[in-house]
Amino acid sequence: MTSSTSSIPAPIPCLLGPTASGKTAAALALAARRPVEIISVDSALVYREMDIGTAKPTEEERAVAPHHLIDIVDPANAYSAAEFRSDALRLIGEISARGRLPLLVGGTMLYYKALTQGLNDLPAADADVRATLDADAARDGWPALHARLVAVDPVTAARLAPNDSQRIQRALEVFMLTGQAMSTLLAAPARTDDAALAWRFVPIALEPSERSVLHARIEKRFDAMLANGFIDEVVKLRERGDLLPEMPSMRCVGYRQVWEYLDGAVDYSTMRDKGVFATRQLCKRQLTWLRSMTERVVVDCCDPSATAQVVSLIEEMI
Repeated sequence: MTSSTSSIPAPIPCLLGPTASGKTAAALALAARRPVEIISVDSALVYREMDIGTAKPTEEERAVAPHHLIDIVDPANAYSAAEFRSDALRLIGEISARGRLPLLVGGTMLYYKALTQGLNDLPAADADVRATLDADAARDGWPALHARLVAVDPVTAARLAPNDSQRIQRALEVFMLTGQAMSTLLAAPARTDDAALAWRFVPIALEPSERSVLHARIEKRFDAMLANGFIDEVVKLRERGDLLPEMPSMRCVGYRQVWEYLDGAVDYSTMRDKGVFATRQLCKRQLTWLRSMTERVVVDCCDPSATAQVVSLIEEMI
């Protein structure tokens, strides 16, 4: 890798894609051929003690190449896009200085956007405001707060379900703290700095030519998680006593559905179906993000040669 002192920004391959699209397999195939260090672009993999439900790389897989930004945050804490940007830029510099290739791999598109486009001026979370909103929701229900959001930020409200508590709360919090709609703040030019200009981020997107193929993979993988002890994993997390279902960690896809099941709110079959559906919805959102990135290079993840194609593309790039 060329250093940040070069007049031409060094290319940084970014292997992006929805859940179950084969990103890990492709990354490890490259790592078997090149001196690679993998930087995770995944908001769930940052959490410790959450291995099965996040499909975290195994110890054997992590032995193939160093992995970064995995197991760095306790589930009781949060990790922001701003923190990811800072950590990722630092790691890219350190890995490049070692003469190795930084390879970004993941599907949290908000992280990727923050890294490559900078950050918007949104306020930090405010515990008092959130407590007020939680109390209002407990009294009136989240659909009532969604209606409140419609009045102050109809653009954001239009893309949120009436029970999407986490995003409704954040949008109302931003309005209460700034007096401006979150959609207005997000539409403003993002803050950038010189740190990212040393690199040229090249997105390679694993996308399905047939959505049904990916849906089948998602269903198979969720069933495998359940068979491999996913419920026991959530039981242990609950037994800590300091985690709540509204925390970002426990709102990760799969965890919130198992939490509901352990609360007795749904039966096993319903939990399983809701978990599969939620994962498919996540996949849909990820694909929407990806398809807005006109500069991406697309590889069909349904193609049996997808892994080989990704490896070839990255080797040509570097």
